[in-house]
This record gives sequence, C-alpha cells and structure tokens, in this order.
Amino acid sequence: MSRPTAEQVAQRAFDLGLVDERQLQEIWGDFGSHHVTVDEFLQLLVRREMVTNYQVDRLVKGERTGFFFGDYKVLYLVGSGSFARVYRAVHRQTGQVVAVKVLRKRYSENPIQYRQFVREGLLGRSLRHENIVPIYEVVSDAQAHFLVMEFVEGRNLRNFIKIRKKIESAEAVRLMIDITSGLQYAFERALTHRDLKTSNVLVSSRGVAKLVDFGLAAVDETLADDALIDATNCRTIDYAALERATGVRKDDPRSDIYFLGGIFYHMLSGQPALQETKDRVHRLSRSRFVEVVPLQKLEPAMSHSVSTVVNKAMMLDPDRRYQTPGAMLSDLRVAARRLVEEAQAAREQAVGDSRGANHKDPNAGPQQSVMVVESSPEMQDVFRTGLKRAGYRVLLTSDPERALTRLLQEPTAVSCVVINAQEIGPPALEVFNRFAESTLTEPIPAALLLDEPQHQWREHARTAGHRVVVDMPITMKRLRQVLIQLIPPVEV
Repeated sequence: MSRPTAEQVAQRAFDLGLVDERQLQEIWGDFGSHHVTVDEFLQLLVRREMVTNYQVDRLVKGERTGFFFGDYKVLYLVGSGSFARVYRAVHRQTGQVVAVKVLRKRYSENPIQYRQFVREGLLGRSLRHENIVPIYEVVSDAQAHFLVMEFVEGRNLRNFIKIRKKIESAEAVRLMIDITSGLQYAFERALTHRDLKTSNVLVSSRGVAKLVDFGLAAVDETLADDALIDATNCRTIDYAALERATGVRKDDPRSDIYFLGGIFYHMLSGQPALQETKDRVHRLSRSRFVEVVPLQKLEPAMSHSVSTVVNKAMMLDPDRRYQTPGAMLSDLRVAARRLVEEAQAAREQAVGDSRGANHKDPNAGPQQSVMVVESSPEMQDVFRTGLKRAGYRVLLTSDPERALTRLLQEPTAVSCVVINAQEIGPPALEVFNRFAESTLTEPIPAALLLDEPQHQWREHARTAGHRVVVDMPITMKRLRQVLIQLIPPVEV
C-alpha cells in the first residue's frame, strides 16, 4: 500500500472527527501551501497538540476505528492486560481526562466473558473511596464493551517497585494503609477483590495508593484442575490454588488478605513472595505457599512491628490469618507509630553521640553538613566553594533519587538538604515531596530552589517550618541566611 499524501491524511483526520475545519485551515495557513510532505504535516499537527502520536500511527495505516469510544477520544495506549486494554482519553465536549478500559475483541464476542466484564464495571461503579479508582460509566453495545474510570497520574506499584528496587518500611506501611483502607471499605459492602497484585495498585504522583480491577478475576469454584490450567488469568489460578490448599470457599475475604500480605512482602523485600513460574500446573501446587522464604531471612534488620504484620497476613492457615482487612489495618497503624518512635530514638541517639563528640573536642567547630542536589558541574563548584567558606561540610550529588536513598538508609548523615530544580526539573520537586512522606526523612530540614519558570511549582511543594521553597536567582549570602534559619549554628 502506497503512503498517503498530506491532503489524504488531513481528510481522514477530518472525517474521523480528530480535527475540525478551522484547525485544518490554520495548519494549511501556516504552511502557505498544500504541497508539503505527510511527515511535515503530521509533525505540525502533533506539535500543535491537535493529534497524538498514537492517532498519527493509526491515521497513516488507514485505520478507521479505535479513535473514539462513545464520547471519549483516545489519546494513547496506557497498558494491556489479559482481558482488556487501557487508554488515556478525553471527553470530546467537557475535556475531562479519563482512563478507558476496553475489553479485547476476542472476549467481546463471548457473551459469558463480556457479561463478566460488565459485571465488574457495575460492581466497581458502586464503590466510592479515596483508595479505590472510581468507575464513572459502563458501556456495553454492539461496537465495544468498555469502562470509563478516573485517570490516575502516576504508575502502578509493580513499576514503582521495579524502579525503586524495594521500598523502605515507613513508606511501604503508608502505602499499605491506603490499600487496606480501600479493601476494608469494599469488605464492609460484602465485596472481595479476587485479583490483588502489584499491577492492580496505582500510586499517584502525590503518593496515594489506589486499588483497581475489583472482581475481574472471578472464577467458577467448581472448575476441575485441567480447566484451571487453561484459565486466562494467572491470578485466578493463584487464588484457586490457595483456597484449595487451605480448604476455604471461593470469595473468602481472607484470600484477599493473603495476597495483600504478598504485596507488602514484595514492597519490603523487592521480590515476590510466591515463586514466579509460567508452569500452570506448578501454580496449583500447595508447595508454592509452603516454600515462601520468611521476610526476616531476606530483611534481618526489618522492624519487628512490620514483619509481624506480613507474617500474620500470609499465614497459610486461614484461621491464623487476619480475619478482616480492618484487623490488618489496625496493626499497620500500630506499625507506623512504632516506626516513628524507633526513628526518633535513633535520632536522639545520634544527637547524643554528636554532643559527646563536641564535648570531647571543644575545637571541633560547627558540625552541620549540607547535601546539595545539583546536576550542573559548574553550579556544584559554586555551592561547594560558597558553603565551605561558610563553615559547612558539603556533600554533592546530581541524582535526587540517590540522595533520597542515601538518607533513607542513614537519616542522620546530613543536617540539611538543598535541591536545585533549575536543570533537574520535575524530579527535584517529586523527591522534595517524597522526603516529607517518610518518617525517616521528614524531620530533615530541606530547601527546594526553583528557577523563574518553575515558580508556579511552589503551590505543589509540601512545605513546613523546616521545609522551604526558595525562588531563584539567589545569592550565596541569601542561601546562607536560609540555612541559618533551617539549621542554626552549633554552639561549641
């Protein structure tokens, strides 16, 4: 098939409703001619945000469907699962950005499958909780079956762990409190999830965890082993295997609690509790649950208050497990308090050690150390020279994630953190806010430096008396004044 001309692509886009006549006239007017290449035409459409790269790809291929689902225009593909694809989309009248979950074609032609999908949507539409992704619409017609949901800016927990490797205890506990709160809300309405896994937890850009996909993994408890082996959803097999190994009925809420514990285990250790395998026969084996490596063996320094919650949630005997999400939620809140107390005790010990050192060496001088997160080598030299002259010990890094990881491991390593967002951009703001989310790093004084085009980010920064935003440009004298306010000089 020959490649279409710019005019042919323009006509297709107009016929499909992706662009209107005014927009086309504007584009042709900018060129001053219709004699342009299709690539030049499409690049300008994308730059003007009239179409997306996803739409361009389909236009060039001559596709006529998949651009709209009902009143929603598809912007791009977010992800694909066993049953459905999820798209970011926008309402053509209101401009509301949503996620549209569309049942795959091969299941849309199966009445049993698409009715199950619709049931999931109707079930989810009844749930309204801050830790559950809401479903706004359920559409089922001859063209397609799809759900319209909140679009969560962020990433799923599976990718979150993949990037972070593992999550420190205080943050993991906070996320688990979110997840378990959503599950308890559903439990109070006699609903179970049946598909708890890290990819079905979304973590928003503000650090809030939300559950998705209630009920899609439902399976007939009368299925024989060979039928289960052929089942599409692997999590269906995991739930069925657990329930058969423990002798409980389908939809027992304690099955959700076991896999909730598995999510917690994965966050803390960086690896899944159950041995991963593509062998579906092995997935049905009881041995997978018996052979789970104890969390304490992988993380011997883990706080007892945290590991106890994981162990109880993942008890193979369902009667020894938490009986409700609410019971687990109570222990998670206790664990959160204990972590704060343990962190406070560690800080007090560190202060005591520092005072002892000062007492032994009256000529030691100021003990404040400042970590500067700066990606520009030239600016690193400026910070190093200026702050050393002021009597500070200076630690430099160009990577905000590395700075956060270092201080989560050793919160007393520095007296203050300065993050310059000039060249680092949005990750600087994200890490500054994540410092406030951990009980280990929240007490550390911090300053976020924002360049003039970034001043609008101030309203998104999590500030406090010891966590400030400073507008650039800034002199070294002004920066030293900020540091004196955050960390007054040590009296020797």
